Amino acid sequence: MTILDELEWRGLYADCTDREALAKRLAEGPITLYCGFDPTADSLHVGNLVPLLALRRFQQHGHHPIALAGGATGMVGDPSGKSDERNLQTPAQLEHNLGCIKPQLARFLDFTGANNPARVVNNYDWTGQVTFLEFLRDIGKHITVNSMIAKDSVRSRMEDRSTGISFTEFSYMLLQGFDFQHLKKVFNCELQVGATDQWGNITVGTELTRKKLGATVWGLVFPLLTKSDGSKYGKTATGTVWLDPQKTSPYRFYQFFVNTDDADVIKLLKTLTFLSQAEITTLEGELKANPGGRVAQKTLAQAMTTLVHGDDAVAAALKATEILFGGSLEGINAAIFQDIVGEVPTKDLALETLAGPGAAMIDLIVLSGLAPSKGAARKDLEAGGIYLNNIRVADHTKNVTPSDLLFGKYLLLRKGKKSYVVLSVRG
Repeated sequence: MTILDELEWRGLYADCTDREALAKRLAEGPITLYCGFDPTADSLHVGNLVPLLALRRFQQHGHHPIALAGGATGMVGDPSGKSDERNLQTPAQLEHNLGCIKPQLARFLDFTGANNPARVVNNYDWTGQVTFLEFLRDIGKHITVNSMIAKDSVRSRMEDRSTGISFTEFSYMLLQGFDFQHLKKVFNCELQVGATDQWGNITVGTELTRKKLGATVWGLVFPLLTKSDGSKYGKTATGTVWLDPQKTSPYRFYQFFVNTDDADVIKLLKTLTFLSQAEITTLEGELKANPGGRVAQKTLAQAMTTLVHGDDAVAAALKATEILFGGSLEGINAAIFQDIVGEVPTKDLALETLAGPGAAMIDLIVLSGLAPSKGAARKDLEAGGIYLNNIRVADHTKNVTPSDLLFGKYLLLRKGKKSYVVLSVRG
């Protein structure tokens, strides 16, 4: 299976500037390709994975990938897919963001391979020294305004008279086109990949390279990653799903994927994992035969968490998940428990409450909100439906002392199978 065949099977082929010619070139031998990632935040997110993993897929087929960090284009802001003007970032913000995302790019590509090592480049290195007049003469001269305003990313903004588009963002596609021309000249880069919202920017690059260098290069785009209902993928009720574990913990990252709808999971297995066609076909069969088993979702979550965070993070996420289904707390560490604290209701508890003989278990149940009264709490205890740190407590006279605290700070209370509350000690 060729790389283009694989992309098509995985639902990752939307359009190409000339597929037949590109297929012929790919058949002749390895090609150098690139994809750009602007440092608009201090972490990449789930939405960046499709083009990033596409570079990896090409590398696995023997090609040479370049991940471009947009130190220059990030200063301007890409209008593609945006209805409003971006807020410009300071050079210090951009430098910080670049420093954060470069290691993330490196996690997905092989930079040490003997035959086709990947590389990361920063477009500020070749753009920052170009004067405004040089840019107008050497780049702007070759692209007509007529063609620029015909691009969807520009036309949609121009049609909205309430917002419009600034000259700054209007010029973005020229900067991206300059990138392609430069990478062709310096690294013989012949292909740019990206999502469909990048089509206009990419075709400016193919045109500029043809006019400036007399060379043929290609653009290839993937569909935007969306859910079955058409909404953007990678967002939750609490916001963006980041690749940085400090912004989205490995546990929450795992939960994001394990909660994938049945209607989306096979598509995501194809677009985001490196599982084979045979493996995904088997999972699709299991999904139809036993949707309640959620084997496809668990496979997706484990594959993605391993890819982004590593094996240890998967083990920790599985342990945290097990705890929230009543599993033992034995062997957990503070980091895992912190993930749990972020997933269940948490209430403060004064340390002095546990002084002396300790706090009555009944009082803590009421304080947590798991029971409306002491009488109800007592009935729940005697019925065996109350757990402290996932250990059943049936004695309604039990007192809780500091020795019961997890990591010297927490008490995990549970009623029944799924009603959890964490009491967090202060003072």
